[in-house]
Amino acid sequence: MSATEGQPAPALDLPTDGGGRVSLAALKGQPAVVYFYPKDDTTGCTREAQDFTTLAADFAALGATVIGVSKDTVKKHDRFKAKYDLAVVLASDEDGAACEAWGVWVQKKLYGREYMGIERATFLIDAQGNIARAWRNVKVADHAAAVLDATRALR
Repeated sequence: MSATEGQPAPALDLPTDGGGRVSLAALKGQPAVVYFYPKDDTTGCTREAQDFTTLAADFAALGATVIGVSKDTVKKHDRFKAKYDLAVVLASDEDGAACEAWGVWVQKKLYGREYMGIERATFLIDAQGNIARAWRNVKVADHAAAVLDATRALR
């Protein structure tokens, strides 16, 4: 299964940093940005979270919740969020069920070695709960700004 533009977003109900929970069903009626990333406190993932944090007020002004998802534990998310003063929701998908449902648990290759990991991908969910835009194999530079532009275009 995979998350595809124009289709209903797969279910998402996960524990978050700060001991909370996030659910797309609870956010229905407003846009949401769900971005999947490989690992807390790595260069690209930190930059991506910081870029979304920089634009957090702009996303909030559009009524959009930004949710970062990785397989890191809630405890790791808490440390990551505090270390970089992040303003996005960080959800923990420890068992990988959400990554599987969204089609981002993929075979990757690094230095000739193949392994399974999280594809850096972002999904813009509209107020009806459908995927309005999907970005796969994301390059971090300028990505958050592009997602913000697409969120503005939902109106």
